Amino acid sequence: KEGVANMALVRLCSISRLLRNSSLRCWKDGNGSGVGVQAVAAGGVVGSLRHHARSLSVHEHHSMQLLGEYGVSVPAWGLADSPEKAAQIAANLGREVVVKAQVLAGGRRKGHFDTGLQGGVQFIEGPEEVGSVVKQMIGSKLITKQTGEKGRLCNKVMVCERLYFDKEFYLAIVMDRATMGPVILASSAGGVNIEELAVSSPDKIITEPIDFTTGLQTSDAARVAEKLGFSPSNIDSAADQIRRLYEIWKQKDATMVEINPFVEDKQGRVMCMDAKILFDDNAEFRQREMFQLRDWSQEDPREVEAADAGISYISLDGNIGCLVNGAGLAMASMDIIQLYGGSPANFLDIGGGASSDEVLRAFKIFNHDSHISAIFVNIFGGIVHCDQIAAGIIKATHQLQIKVPIVIRLQGNKQKEAKALVEASGLRQLLAQEDFDLAAKKVVEVSSAPV
Repeated sequence: KEGVANMALVRLCSISRLLRNSSLRCWKDGNGSGVGVQAVAAGGVVGSLRHHARSLSVHEHHSMQLLGEYGVSVPAWGLADSPEKAAQIAANLGREVVVKAQVLAGGRRKGHFDTGLQGGVQFIEGPEEVGSVVKQMIGSKLITKQTGEKGRLCNKVMVCERLYFDKEFYLAIVMDRATMGPVILASSAGGVNIEELAVSSPDKIITEPIDFTTGLQTSDAARVAEKLGFSPSNIDSAADQIRRLYEIWKQKDATMVEINPFVEDKQGRVMCMDAKILFDDNAEFRQREMFQLRDWSQEDPREVEAADAGISYISLDGNIGCLVNGAGLAMASMDIIQLYGGSPANFLDIGGGASSDEVLRAFKIFNHDSHISAIFVNIFGGIVHCDQIAAGIIKATHQLQIKVPIVIRLQGNKQKEAKALVEASGLRQLLAQEDFDLAAKKVVEVSSAPV
C-alpha cells in the first residue's frame, strides 16, 4: 500500500526551528490525517520527527460545520444521504455545485468508485445532473492510492456551491515538537499536495511558531497573510480567519487544522474551501461532543476491536506483529526490527497494567492479519507481571492455534516465573530471548523462514 496502510496511523509533527537552513521532506498519512516532516541537509538526513498516535479524524462536513460555528467563512453547503436529497440541495443552491464523497481518505479527487465513476469530487454544472452522479457515489466504495484496493464506503456526500477564485493557498496549524508549541505551516501554492511540495519546493513553505501563552496575535496572523500573497485589502480579513482557525485548534484540543485551499475568490472574499481537523485522543474526556462524531465504519476493523479492548493499535504494512508495553519501548522495538531488515506489521502498546486476557485479545487482533509471519513480544515487567504475560501467550497460542513463531522477551517483575512457564509449555514456536538486540535479530530471521 502507498503511504500508510490505515487512516488511523497519524504522524503529527513540524519542523519550524529544527534546522533553519535545512530543506524539508514532508508526507501525509492515509486520509491526510497527519503530517510528518523531516529535515535534510547537504550531508543527508540529520533530523527526523515522527510521532505515532491515535487521533480522531472526522468527516469534512463535521469540520466545515465547526468552522462555521467559529465564524470562519465557508461556501454554502448541505449534506445528503440519498441522490434525491443531493438533488434537492443542489436545486436550493441554484447554481453550479461541487459534490464531495464523505470518505475518510486522501486523494479523493484522483480516486475512483467501484461503480466506475472517476473522482470522489465531482464538479457539476446543473442541479438536474446531481442525482444521477450521486447514485454512483452513495453506497459505493471510493478507491484511492491511500485506501488500497478495498476502498472505503461512501455513505454521504457534501453538496457545495462552486466558487471561482483568483488566489489559492495552503494553511495548517499543527503541533511543533521542536518549539513545544503550535506552528502555522502555510504555502502560496494552495490546492496541491503539500508533502510533494515540501520535497520539490521547500522554499515555498512558510512557518510561523505561535507562543501558546499569549496566543496568535493579529500582527502575526497578518504577517502570514502578507507572506502568502493575499491582496492588501484582504490582509485583515485573512488574518481574522487565521486567528479563528487557531481558536478552533486551541479550544477543541486539535492536533491539526488544515485548510486546502484557503482562497481569495473572484468577489474579493477570503474563504476556506476545504477543511481537515484532527483531535487529540487524550482530550476525549473534555471533547466528548467531537468524539461522538467518530465514524467507526471508516476505520480498520482491527483498530476498532483494539479500541474496544483498550489497546493502542495501529496497523502497518509489514509482516512482524509487535506486542509491547509502553509507547517508547514499542517505538524502539519497531526501529530495531527495521534496523535488521524486518518490517513491523503494527504498533501495539498493550499498556502498563496488562493482564493475560488482554494478551489474548491482542493475539486475536494478530490472528486477523494474514500478512503476519512472526510475532515479537517485548515486555518490561514493572506494574505488569511477566508471568501473566507468559500465561496469556500460552493461552492464546493454544486457543487460537497460532502456528507462526513467537519471539518472547520478558524482563522485570516475575521474569523467572515467566521463563519457567514458557519452557514448561512445550510449544516449539515460543522462542525466548532475554537480549533485546538478539531478540530483534531472531524475529527478523524467523519472519522470513517457512512456517
